[in-house]
Amino acid sequence: MIELFDEGLHSGLNLALEVGKVHYRDKTDHQDLMIFDHARFGRVMSLDGAVQTTENDEFIYHEMFAHVPILAHGSVEKVLIIGGGDGGAACQVLKHKNIEATLVDIDRTVIDLSIEYMPSVSDGAFDNPRLEVVVADGCQFVKDTADKWDVIIIDSTDPHGPGEVLYTEEFYGDCKTCLTDGGIIVTQNGVPFVQPDELRTSYDRLNDLFVDVSFFMATVPSYVGGPLAFGWATDNVALRKVSTGILAERYLDAKIETDYYSPEIHQASFVLPFYVQKILTAEE
Repeated sequence: MIELFDEGLHSGLNLALEVGKVHYRDKTDHQDLMIFDHARFGRVMSLDGAVQTTENDEFIYHEMFAHVPILAHGSVEKVLIIGGGDGGAACQVLKHKNIEATLVDIDRTVIDLSIEYMPSVSDGAFDNPRLEVVVADGCQFVKDTADKWDVIIIDSTDPHGPGEVLYTEEFYGDCKTCLTDGGIIVTQNGVPFVQPDELRTSYDRLNDLFVDVSFFMATVPSYVGGPLAFGWATDNVALRKVSTGILAERYLDAKIETDYYSPEIHQASFVLPFYVQKILTAEE
């Protein structure tokens, strides 16, 4: 009998994946975790019944998460990743040879099983001496630390369970205190077509804290419902408007290889469809 992974993250809308070999299925100290094979997506990781990453399309998500803020900023030296225990964001960040990164994830099991069963996602990032791994509550970490970073990547789950606190204004405010002048925060903000309230809530909360708040988008096939939104927040209004030419120079200087990100896609990703603009401007 064929087993189906039935993701019911969105009411009335389901993603069904045929399950091949199951490599892990158990509850960690924080969440239900499953890793299984799929014919098209390769190895799939889910947390609390929702797909987090797959081997075959993770590059879209992680390349945009890392390279958009880093290349927009232009002089990043330190990056903080909250969540991201699969190591995909860290892998992309560390492609930039002059950058040191700190990854803070609450669930050590996610990190260990990602290394064991999905090593291509992190591609050696956890062995890189430029990456510091901290197993801790990300909210408490940013509240307590005295360090500062040029870019903060909030690679969270959806706002349910352990990830819910990573969408609060208090958390965003604590993150801002950890930014260098003109630094950038980027967030995972779900699929606007089926999660409009999440998008609007994050927009309003970030807008209370930062001068320039917007979103950029990318289509990740394993995330059902349309393009995914990444939140963008900074006090430097010039960073979202860096020209394609300058981005291209920085991209070439960085000597990185990408399969989705390009300077042209970088700029185009900030052009929001009207339905997304309406979510952000609708009167409450």
